This record gives sequence, C-alpha cells and structure tokens, in this order.
Amino acid sequence: MATGAGTREEEAESGETVTASVIGGSGFTGGELLRILAGHPNFEIREVTSRSKAGKSVGSVHPPLRGTDLRFSEPDDFESVDVLFAATPHGVSMGRIDDFFEIADTVVDLSADFRLDTEAQYDEWYDGHDAPEYLERAEYALPEINRDNLSGADLIAGGGCNATATILGLYPLFEHDILEGGEQIVVDVKVGSSEGGAGGGDASSHPERSGVVRPYAPTGHRHEAEIEQFLGTSVAFTCHAVDMVRGASATNHVFPSGPVSKGDLWSAYRDCYEDEPFVRMAAGGSGVYRYPEPKSVAGTNMAEVGFELDPANKRVVVFSAIDNMMKGSAGQAVHAANVALGFEETAGLEFAGLHPVGAP
Repeated sequence: MATGAGTREEEAESGETVTASVIGGSGFTGGELLRILAGHPNFEIREVTSRSKAGKSVGSVHPPLRGTDLRFSEPDDFESVDVLFAATPHGVSMGRIDDFFEIADTVVDLSADFRLDTEAQYDEWYDGHDAPEYLERAEYALPEINRDNLSGADLIAGGGCNATATILGLYPLFEHDILEGGEQIVVDVKVGSSEGGAGGGDASSHPERSGVVRPYAPTGHRHEAEIEQFLGTSVAFTCHAVDMVRGASATNHVFPSGPVSKGDLWSAYRDCYEDEPFVRMAAGGSGVYRYPEPKSVAGTNMAEVGFELDPANKRVVVFSAIDNMMKGSAGQAVHAANVALGFEETAGLEFAGLHPVGAP
C-alpha cells in the first residue's frame, strides 16, 4: 500500500502506478469506472467484486472490457491496495468504511454515503447515518468547486448526477454575486434510464421508459441537499425521466434581484471555467447544438454549461448537461482521485466523445 502524501507525490512525479480495486463492479457505473481505470496510466486494477457475478469474467458483463483477464470475486476478502473505489448502493459503504480503510489508504465512494456534511442532514434526507464520525473527513468529489480540499484527501465522496449538473450550472452566479442566496431558483432536470442502475426495475425497463417525459421526483429530491450545501441556497427542484440512456440535462430558471447583462454572465462563467479541463461553454452560438446537450457529452467527463438572458421577465435561464455515469459518477470519481493523488487531472479521462451518435 501507499504510505502517505509524500509517497503519493513521488509516485505522481515518477509516473509510477498505484494499485486499485473496485467493489460493486457489475453495475453500470462500476463498468464505466473499470473502463476508465483499465486505460489509466497510473492505476493497476487488482480486484473487482460482485456478489451476483462472482466467478464470471468482467467482459461478460461489460462488453467494452472483453479480452481483459479480470474476473469478479466475492466482496468479502480483499488484498491490500492503495485505492479502493466503492460503486455500491447507498448504505453499503457507511457500514463497511472501517473495513475499507483496513485494506486501502484512499477510499473513493460513488454512493451518497459521505456527500453531506452532518448527521442531521442524513436524518432529514436519507435514513440516518451509521458512521457519522467520517463525515467531516470526506471531501466532495467535484474538483471545479472543491479542488484545494481534494488534494491529499483519503476519503472522497462522489456527487449525485442531478446535483452535479445543477451546481456546475449555477455556481458562477454565486461566485460573482449575481445571486446572493435569497432569490427564486427553479430547476428542471431530465435524466436518462441509466440513473436507475442495472437493477432499476419496472420504471427503467425499455417498454415503460421509451417515449416518456415522466416526472418522477416533482418535489423533495435528495440531491437538493447537496445543492443547498454547496451553493448556500434552496431550489425548487423537479426531475423527469426521459427517453435516453445516458445524460442529465438541467434547465435552471433564475430571477436575480438586480439587473444583469450578458457581459456580466460571460465574465462570471469565463472566470470560473475557462481553465477547467472538463467544462465547456455552449451559450447560443451557431450550429445545431447551440446550448448544452447530453448527446454532445455522452461517454465523456465533460460538462457543458450555457445561459440565455430574458430581460422582459428579469430572468436568466441557465443550462447544463453531463453524462450521468461519467461526469455525474465514475468520471468525477477518477478526476477527484487524480487530484487527491497528485496525478495529471485529465489522466484516463481524455475521451472527447463521438458525433453523430444515437440516443445517448
């Protein structure tokens, strides 16, 4: 295993690899995580676990990984590794976090188990928390808003895909005092079926999902807690299930208390994102895809952000789009791990996407 921050920096500088295992690797997000790690210059995959697929080849479950010699193992016995990625359902990691740190120096959790700051938040939004002593230790895995704190972190908490899209869209408005926190904000997110996971049930089956624009969380979505935590405001938040596989698209209706010009908006977004490797602007230019579109970022760790000004209604409409399994989960986790371990931020995440593609 690695032995601390100094060793991590030396490994990063020398180009050496660290060992990694994935627990819960048979789901959609686990597959994306494995796809990234398999092509990452600094990670060596040691083990992949799945209770339901133990003994099967990873390629039999995740076709892009056919030809690898990886096989799923039972999740009870692990070799020691430098980094453990947990792609498990909510509630699993908080119950096993002590065990995880027995076998790994760094834990990257892709569930909701460590996203929020306090036990009281978990009591309100989830079903409580089994290991609240770890909450202050965890760092939110979105480098665009938490890069400094991620450096050297040993417990990384992946963000929710809907929250990620919303936060990236709205963040510059708060950073540049266009919004102060008391304004009305209405958020409408449309998400693909992969958000429900490989075991998404009837609601995510093709006959039920095909052709729909179905509200499934009109109010009270749990990701509101993350948005409130990191932006310091509440939002009126609604989610729709739509007929696509990958993607989360957020349309944010914002009503600033004072006058705002397009120049103000461009200054805010450029200042926050022009040097970010995984955020690009799409704000009413030419061509077919004039605003952020999940299809444009499918399979990538990229987020698209854009806006339009509505002076007649004193409204700013902010758009953001991500691939929910990449920037909203596996890609975000690897990006954060790169920062924490001192690797090149873009390592393993350079794929720029495809065009044209079918339904994402």
